[in-house]
Amino acid sequence: MDSEDLKLLLMLDERGSLSAVAKPLGLAVSTIARRLEGLETALGLRLLDRRANGVRLTADGSRIAALAAPLVEQAAQIGRAAAALGASSAAGSVTISATDLIVTEILAPALPMLWQMAPGLCVTLRPQGEVVSLAAREADIALRMSRPEGASLIARRIFEIDLGCFASAGYLVGRDPASLRLEDERLLIYDDSYGPIAELDWVAKAGLTSAVALRTGSTRALLQATEAGAGIALLPVPFAQAAGLIAVPLALAVPPRPVWLLTHRDIRRLPAIRAAHRWIAAAFAALVPR
Repeated sequence: MDSEDLKLLLMLDERGSLSAVAKPLGLAVSTIARRLEGLETALGLRLLDRRANGVRLTADGSRIAALAAPLVEQAAQIGRAAAALGASSAAGSVTISATDLIVTEILAPALPMLWQMAPGLCVTLRPQGEVVSLAAREADIALRMSRPEGASLIARRIFEIDLGCFASAGYLVGRDPASLRLEDERLLIYDDSYGPIAELDWVAKAGLTSAVALRTGSTRALLQATEAGAGIALLPVPFAQAAGLIAVPLALAVPPRPVWLLTHRDIRRLPAIRAAHRWIAAAFAALVPR
């Protein structure tokens, strides 16, 4: 019996589907299914209830998952401790989880800066909107738009991104942006993929809920829809300006979005982690000044 297979069972119990287990690990759903089948064989128990609409844990599966939880956490703790004991320089590898836009527009272009600061560091950049488990070493560092709960995590607020409403010239043709009533327009906004972000409260406070025509967790989708003239979008200012979109004046300002840098306490002092922290902060600082 492999402790990693117990970890998969526990993740399935927490996340509810094979795809939700496979995605943060970078594995195929078929691989997850095969390993869980092997765990069933090893234990001589039916752990999974396979249905047409997905896979759920049986009563035995839920019981084994509950028993496995402390073992999985202990194994992860040993891994973090071993990494801390064995690391003596900024060389090594660091896995960073962030949204697709942060990975592609902020971190990837800043890689030359990283290798000037820490030439021996190897990074894995994982574009993920969903929350990953730092305790289970699904990533070493996560960048998120809302601060998570958990005493085992170190959360550092490294940046604030200004937001505003923007439209394309084609959408605004013949109209003055300052004269628009947003409640009469098609509003394109974020969904709750990133958790309780402040701009969702802003939509309600501004009385614009009924104007919402699109919700998505993808900034790239919002940008492309806005460029196509689909409506007025709530967007990060640096990216909207870079796309040549036109700002729509607001009576009630949108609160800036904080960016949180998260690391597990057990590995926060590793030289590689500290080097990655410095690089990430520098990459954000290089954005268009607020």
